[in-house]
Amino acid sequence: MAQAKVLVITGYGTNCERESAYAAKKAGADEVQICFFSDLIQEKINIQKFNFLIFPGGFLDGDDLGAAQAAAIRWKYSKTISGKSLKKELESFLKENKIILGICNGFQLLAKLGLLPALNNNYFERQVSLSYNDSAKFEDRWVYLKINPQSPCIFTKDLDFLYLPVRHGEGKVIPFNKEILTKIQKNNLIALQYMDPKTKSPTEKYPENPNGSPLGIAGLTDPSGRILGLMPHPEAYNHRTNHPAWTRNISSPLGTVIFEKGIEYLKSS
Repeated sequence: MAQAKVLVITGYGTNCERESAYAAKKAGADEVQICFFSDLIQEKINIQKFNFLIFPGGFLDGDDLGAAQAAAIRWKYSKTISGKSLKKELESFLKENKIILGICNGFQLLAKLGLLPALNNNYFERQVSLSYNDSAKFEDRWVYLKINPQSPCIFTKDLDFLYLPVRHGEGKVIPFNKEILTKIQKNNLIALQYMDPKTKSPTEKYPENPNGSPLGIAGLTDPSGRILGLMPHPEAYNHRTNHPAWTRNISSPLGTVIFEKGIEYLKSS
């Protein structure tokens, strides 16, 4: 059985790395390590020794220039002290049967790197972006999420719904044109959608949809299903007492199930 070795990338304003690492460990990872972006540059950490890469949430670069924009440029053009391209390191990582999870700022980063949705397997070609919420304010609350059962996403396999917190000011998915949005839907690359709990249907209406994303998009996957980016924070719901109504014995699947699905996939590969 393969081991699940998780690397959580932090630095430049990221602030959810410890929660993400904890969630991965609780989900059954064999090894979990947190590293700074500078550790990659200095070659203190080798990405290829891991098979599960996590880009956690936070206020990456203070969200200046747009959420994760500066970080995307950093990943595309930075080199290690021996001259290795970090972009090529990511390309090598993806060519193997490895997985990537991006949460909030991490999702924004994956989109701006062009790793999501990667239509036609065109990785590192930007096809969507994420911009300001329609509400024009920071949204910090819990939302219902409907899982797309037709999605190839390995992180959401066999799940029905989730109830997770959001905390973002720039979470609206912006496809570059209508054709891209149509293809995303047709290829079932929408992994999670904001849901109206009364109708149990995806919604674009506020406040159930906190940012106005078309088709209620809360998370996207790539054609392989091995990359997931989502705006809600699964790592923030790692115990039943995190649930806002736990004292009334109301609960829902823990957010750590997202990590569990990824780890199960790696161990069964």
